[in-house]
Amino acid sequence: MKKLRKAVLPVAGFGTRVLPATKTIPKEMLPVVDRPALQYVVDEAREAGIEHFVFVTGRNKGAIEDYFDRAYELEYSLQQKGKTAIYDALDADTPEAGTMSFVRQQSAKGLGHAIWCARDVIGDDPFAILLPDVLVKAEKSCLGQMVEAYNSVGGNIIAVDAVPEDRVSNYGVIAPKSRDGRLIEMSGMVEKPPVDKAPSNLKITGRYILQPEIMDILKTQAAGAGGEIQLTDAMATLMKSQAFHAFEYEGQDYDCGSKLGYFEAVLAFAKDHPEIGIEANAMIKKFAQ
Repeated sequence: MKKLRKAVLPVAGFGTRVLPATKTIPKEMLPVVDRPALQYVVDEAREAGIEHFVFVTGRNKGAIEDYFDRAYELEYSLQQKGKTAIYDALDADTPEAGTMSFVRQQSAKGLGHAIWCARDVIGDDPFAILLPDVLVKAEKSCLGQMVEAYNSVGGNIIAVDAVPEDRVSNYGVIAPKSRDGRLIEMSGMVEKPPVDKAPSNLKITGRYILQPEIMDILKTQAAGAGGEIQLTDAMATLMKSQAFHAFEYEGQDYDCGSKLGYFEAVLAFAKDHPEIGIEANAMIKKFAQ
């Protein structure tokens, strides 16, 4: 079993659910308190031991690549003015040279196609997928919890969390086969099932650990729902020959791809921020009155 070292982050989407903010700013770069949403996702992956990041980008996403590059003029100015704390914080977030790759998805053909665009960088290695719309607030990173499970059972792992049963029709959910604590052997997945036909209330969260054979399936995968190449269709095919587990992680996810989800994420991260948390909590209570 190979060590998990690589992660794919699909960042080519338009962010239509949060327009007009995303007309000129990539949705992944919208600030959550004092850093882009995408930085939280990268931090989660780093904590889990990811060493190489593959960003699948599209047009007008150059700000993402620029953000993870060095800003020499800014860094020089901070050093000259003695603002060492700010400089050190920026330096800590700057990736080492050669640890990030950027590939282009020239047309919007779905999540499955976006993942397939990273095939040459992934090669024969297992890899994680982190959907940058989703932020997960947890004591131990969501992907870190998944990696521990992966090191135990190998194969393919999908992050899930429980939702109220009357809301299962809003999500893709898993069909469980057996369970050992938070680790659940899967028999299938169902996209937005009717409440009375849902196999569980465990929704798929937006974090995956997959084996490289998924790329061969995606290469010939026919378009599915919405006329796009769907990752879930390819995973269903791979499930016929490889083990799939779901992992019910500890933590809370926030859908930053929606306006209310983004607003909720800002509040959640602000109230626990080491610098402004106390004031933020007071402000939230004030407006809640």
